[in-house]
Amino acid sequence: MIVKDEGYVLNAHKYGEKSLIVTLFSLNYGKITGFVADGVNKKHRGLFQVGNKLFFEASARLEENMRRLFRLELIEPNAVLMMNDFRRLELLTSVVPMMLRLLNENEEALLLYEIAGKIFKSKNIKEMLTHYAYFEFYALEYLGLGLSLDCCAVTGQTEGLYYVSPKTGKAVCREVGAPYADRLFLYPHFIVDKSDTPSYAEIFNVLKMTEFFLYENFF
Repeated sequence: MIVKDEGYVLNAHKYGEKSLIVTLFSLNYGKITGFVADGVNKKHRGLFQVGNKLFFEASARLEENMRRLFRLELIEPNAVLMMNDFRRLELLTSVVPMMLRLLNENEEALLLYEIAGKIFKSKNIKEMLTHYAYFEFYALEYLGLGLSLDCCAVTGQTEGLYYVSPKTGKAVCREVGAPYADRLFLYPHFIVDKSDTPSYAEIFNVLKMTEFFLYENFF
């Protein structure tokens, strides 16, 4: 069976003298790994840089077999955008291994795919960090570890939400949580409000929270 799709390059390593094993985050099939028979030839030079968006066709004799990738075409040369920015390249060395670890093979993840595209196309380090915070937050939901942030777990009120409990993953209002502030995470307002302009402090507070829940429940 032959499928046609698009996806972002997450990893590519040499196999034999002329071939590559390439992992893509695809639109319709999530993370897929495929074999490119002539991946290291001059025609493909620069194609398999991390973050590049490709069109591809893939085939496998059996569903459990590794796919063969062919008819590969560059859609967006996103890797070029990061070549002159050491900080973004450094962040990429953390972001991509997380994607490889968190995503399931052959499982559609449309929201995470959209966010990944924003990460790879970010114009600066803060924009990249912002979208990555969104990625980890929604990765919790993708993994079945979603947080309950609609109302205060104690009072039921929807206003004045200020903390998140590390024990329950539920929101807590400011008055209730104040005595335990040093043991709670700050409420991720910019995520809930879908803002793309958080402060660095807000970004790192979200990443501190998502790190805790990922390590506690997944890693």
